[in-house]
Parts: sequence; structure tokens; C-alpha cells
Amino acid sequence: MHQAPDILSLARKAPVMHDELELMHQKGQQIPGSVQYTIYRYRKVPQWDMDDLGMLVYHRVEPKSSQNYIELRFCISGNMYCREKVSECNNCKANQTLACEHRASSIDVLSFVFSPTHLSQYSYAGKGKNLPDEIVSFRHASSFSKTLSLCSRTRMVLEALLNHTYSGSMENIFINAQLQMLLLYSLECMIGEKEETAFSCKFLANDADREKIEKAREVLLQHIGEPLTIKELSRKVAINECYLKKGFKELYGTTVFDFYQSQRMEHARYLLYEKGLSVTEVSLMLGYSSISHFSTAFKKHTGIKPCELLLH
Repeated sequence: MHQAPDILSLARKAPVMHDELELMHQKGQQIPGSVQYTIYRYRKVPQWDMDDLGMLVYHRVEPKSSQNYIELRFCISGNMYCREKVSECNNCKANQTLACEHRASSIDVLSFVFSPTHLSQYSYAGKGKNLPDEIVSFRHASSFSKTLSLCSRTRMVLEALLNHTYSGSMENIFINAQLQMLLLYSLECMIGEKEETAFSCKFLANDADREKIEKAREVLLQHIGEPLTIKELSRKVAINECYLKKGFKELYGTTVFDFYQSQRMEHARYLLYEKGLSVTEVSLMLGYSSISHFSTAFKKHTGIKPCELLLH
């Protein structure tokens, strides 16, 4: 059987003993007739220098074997989460994220296993011999593992998978749709047809400048209830406002404002639907000057008014 490298060790560039990691959260599910996936969230060891990394594992026993599979693995470092597993702590509920003693930087390890039955719907029956056709139909002769760099499109899909608020059948539909795009982008990256080899914004080729853009995203998530202007955000991460806006759009495929608004509204949906807070409470927690402004923003993002969500 093909043994793929440990993605955590590759991302760290050093061996990782899993018993030295604190598990903050885990989730596993088999979507009927589709994909089996697992998500492990570990507390990041502060001294570790981790890279974000992807991997495609192609496991082939024989052409028609039910033991064939394709697995996508990802390691994402640096997201911030509250370690309270069942319910958020009081500081996080009040959006006092900086005062939260349970808040920690994480390492998210994701695995998505595609079965031959599921992949058969994409298989090309013709005689094309390009690598994606051979892989999806398991005609490629030997098993292998291939590391993948994470393009902005892949990062957006992973962000959505880690932070969505769907449940039940809606969750299965959402995950299935996202994973089709994730498989497409991974195959494109592997064969290099559309791999991003250069940044449009030249300054992003500089590691230090790129890290400032990544830090800006982290700061936005930490201040979800404390609206920041572009000027304030650029000062916090020490980068020019123009560079911040252009670099953020290229790395994450969305503007700073749209990303921030989307995160706020998804958090609002969670507080209203899952926590049962009132519209007034959520409006105040997210820093809105009036309930009407909050309701307008919420409806623009979700298509319904906050009060309508409470009735569902």
C-alpha cells in the first residue's frame, strides 16, 4: 500500500510527533455517495514555523479496484479560535477577542478522500491521455503523492470549509460543491496548466510584504466587533494602504471590506441562530451604530432580515 508523507512534518520541515500536539477540535463525516472528510484542529506550538501546504495522494491498486482512492490533504496554520469546545467563552461571546484567555493560534489539518464511485461521474471515457483523465479514471499506472502550493482560489475554498455555518443536508450540499472546486484547482496546480507562478502585485514576491497581508487578515478576524478603517489596518501591519488593498485582493480574491463584512455577517448569523441572541444584542456586539444599519447589511449578505432568521 502507498504510504504518503505526513503533511504536518512536511509543513514544519521537521518530524512531528502527534502526541505533542493539543487537539482543540475534530470532525469527521462521510457524505452519502460522495466524499469522506476529516478535520483536525491542533493548538499551534508557538516556536514552530509552519508553511501552508497541500498534497494530492493517488492510490491505485488495480484499474477497477474499490480500494483505489484520491485524497487531498491540507495543512493551514495561523487561524485563531477559542479553545472552549462546546460553547464560546464569555469574552468571545461579547466579542472581546483580545481579552480571551482561551483564544489560540491553530494548525488545521484537513483530509478529503474521493472514492472511485464518486469520481466516476467525472471520468472521461475517451482516449485522452492527459494526466487528469488518467488520475480521475485510475488509469495512471502507479501510486504517488504530490505536494501542492496553495493558490488564492484554493485558500478561499478552504476558508469557506473551515468557517461555514451550514448543518444537516445543507452542509452536505455545501461541502460537496466546495470539494468539486477543490479537486479541480488541485489537479490544475499539479499539472501546472494554471499554476500561479508569479504575482500580479510584484511586492507580494517579497516574503515580508506577503506576511503583512496575511497578518492583516488575522487582525480583521481578531477585531470582528471593532470596525477598522483601511488606514488603521495598514498602520497595524505596517504597510502602505494601496499595497494593502491590492495585495489582499490578489491573495484572497476579495476586497478587505467585502471579506470583513462577510465574516461579520457569518458571525452574526451564528450568534442569532445558534446562540439565540437578540437582534439588538448582536448589533451592539458587532459595533453597529443602529439596528437598522445592521439589518440592512445582514439582509444584503444573507437575503433575509435578522428578525426573519430568528423565526426559522
